[in-house]
Amino acid sequence: MNVLNFTYFFTHILIIMMVNYMYYLNYFFIFSILGHFIECFFYSNGESGILLGYWTPIYGFGTIIILFINKIIDKLKLNKILKVITLFFSSAIFLAIIEAIGGYLIKWIFNTELWNYSSHKFNIGEYTSLEMSLIWGLSSILLIYFLKPIVDKIVNKIHKFITYILIVLLIIDLIATIVVKTM
Repeated sequence: MNVLNFTYFFTHILIIMMVNYMYYLNYFFIFSILGHFIECFFYSNGESGILLGYWTPIYGFGTIIILFINKIIDKLKLNKILKVITLFFSSAIFLAIIEAIGGYLIKWIFNTELWNYSSHKFNIGEYTSLEMSLIWGLSSILLIYFLKPIVDKIVNKIHKFITYILIVLLIIDLIATIVVKTM
């Protein structure tokens, strides 16, 4: 009987993990692709990110970070206003760090610079600035309180097979990008 209970428990844990895993992967892909097209729209050269394909993973990673930050904040016993303020500042700080790391990694791996905030009044090195951090903080509020309720309905309908295809395509794109841009 104990073995059956353990197996039942373990199976449920695996199912919960897989469901959460797919949820975050789908968010990653949706916002990597959405970020790519938004960036292409706002920049005249029509390019976004380092990859050859139609996604900019830094937006996907940023979205996942915001979702995790929000999950932690939800566990705190804060009123609504404090939750929003905490989300804003936490996301601004973490996403500024991710943006800086991303900028340095792209420079180091591909020997190119996709963005440089040295001209910003409140730059924090070349790859992040106070101005951009404020945009990331505002974006996190937009994501959690306005987009997430809508996107959750879409994410929960995406079949696993589609996610697996996107994973394979991303891996192919990563390999192709490294081969093309570092050779």
